[in-house]
Amino acid sequence: MTEATHTQILLPTAGVDLFLKDGATSEAAKALSEDWRFARVNVSVHDGDVETAINMYGQSASPTLVIIETNTTDESFIERLGALAGNCAEGTNAIIIGPVNDVNLYRSLTSMGVQDYLVKPVAQDVLGEVIASTLIENLGTTDSRLISVIGAKGGVGTSAIAQAVALACTEKRKQKTFLMDAAGGWSSLSVSFAFEPGGSQNEAVRAAAMADEDTLSRMINKKTERLHILATGAEPLLDATVQAQQYEALLDSMMAAYPVVVADLSSSVPSLKRTVLNKTHKTFVVTTPALSSLRSARTLISEIKTLHGGADSGIELVVNMQGFAAGREVPRGDISTAMDREASVFVPFNSGMFIGLEADGRPMSEDKAGMEIIDSLVPLISDIIEGQSGEEEEPVKKSGGLLGGLLGKK
Repeated sequence: MTEATHTQILLPTAGVDLFLKDGATSEAAKALSEDWRFARVNVSVHDGDVETAINMYGQSASPTLVIIETNTTDESFIERLGALAGNCAEGTNAIIIGPVNDVNLYRSLTSMGVQDYLVKPVAQDVLGEVIASTLIENLGTTDSRLISVIGAKGGVGTSAIAQAVALACTEKRKQKTFLMDAAGGWSSLSVSFAFEPGGSQNEAVRAAAMADEDTLSRMINKKTERLHILATGAEPLLDATVQAQQYEALLDSMMAAYPVVVADLSSSVPSLKRTVLNKTHKTFVVTTPALSSLRSARTLISEIKTLHGGADSGIELVVNMQGFAAGREVPRGDISTAMDREASVFVPFNSGMFIGLEADGRPMSEDKAGMEIIDSLVPLISDIIEGQSGEEEEPVKKSGGLLGGLLGKK
């Protein structure tokens, strides 16, 4: 899994102050405003150094991340970092940009609580990746991957594919996975996995906002040791759905607790879909081989790429129900031409299996044909969860940022 894959999401709201003297690095920092990931990040570039930062934070609050450029890395600079830490709020993180590539210096600074050390001048792509990685790591989502499943239109089997993706993560990649449906009362998860809804989405988002772990725990159905499901769906069908910002907060809460979160976006409102897709590491776009569905899928993929600054990575096209209307479907060989991309996987039409499993309340993994579908999806998720252990370990939280380690002053 590459670092770029890890950070190709809309970054959370944060403030970043850079104190720079090098012109090339300053230009690289200012150019971050054009990076779609930084839409909610306030990047401020100051002409200065560690002394400028010390004076500023003696009079105003420090942001999430402070980046300091220095021409010296001797003991006097280390002492000034201590003074800077004394003026920074708890949780502030620091990155140092220095003049030399020195492994021992890097180890010394990071052992003191500095997040990273870079050698100037720093290119825009490198600076953007380091800042993105730091913000994600220190906001608690560094080890979590969000997978979204969205349909080109209704009736294409989006929920079935979402369930298959979740089972691929748990059964094949051995990842503890959280499956959640954004459809409110329209969710079919309780039928597919044979449980009673434990509450509504409104209750879930309120619990997340209040950090009410007891309430959230009661709304989570632990289907297996690794597969946990948000048991919402108790609300009336015609009730208003939760707001996108509320659902995002719920997502953040789940991503802090689970290595993999799978979100089924079928039957959700456009604003919620947009918000979730902006945070997504991998998106499955589900279509059938019907012309109308493929046309919608092409438009949807184009809009997702626009949301991600034109990036095409992380989008998988799933052609579901192949063979449901033999002779009337777009031929398999023509789909890549029509879509201007190859389909990631073709799923054969098997209505009897899905209806039978749903009637029995059994997961797809308990059927031979269902397991073949799950197996076909495994290569599509391996790039974003590759390298994760699959063990259910407690997340490691960094303590104190700039104020941790030797620089702890408050």
